[in-house]
Amino acid sequence: MEVIDHLLTSSNFPEGKCWKQLTFKANSEIVTQGDCSKTVYYLKKGSARVIGTVLVGDDKQMKPGVYDLSPGEVFGELALFDDEPRSASVIALEDSKVVVIDGDQLLNYLDANRDLGFELMKALMSLLVGRLRQANKKMFSLLSWGLHHIDQYLSK
Repeated sequence: MEVIDHLLTSSNFPEGKCWKQLTFKANSEIVTQGDCSKTVYYLKKGSARVIGTVLVGDDKQMKPGVYDLSPGEVFGELALFDDEPRSASVIALEDSKVVVIDGDQLLNYLDANRDLGFELMKALMSLLVGRLRQANKKMFSLLSWGLHHIDQYLSK
């Protein structure tokens, strides 16, 4: 995301205070579902998978992959818009470099730099809309699958 690269080179958004770069080994957790931080993440190198925990029955949990992330993608951005716990976990699929951005510092910077703030919010909105459209397609596909199986069961 070009606007994040611009943000990270700004002298008014210094590394160490506003953001830091971390390395995550393959299969390590970057974000934990249920966590309550305002941190935003930017994948610089490697790949990661968004994983949600779902209950199957009363006593079984599954952790299906929801979305795979590639370099240049932002995740954890929902924390900027609400105070809710993390809705999913994110696991590094391979050794990855991740920029960890302090959400409060980011919001303060964007308030003081409205032009860049507007560009970042447009980019995040585009990202969120794309993910929502993808989630809708998956939901409709699952709904169709379920209705098909119910129809087959009732036809017997």
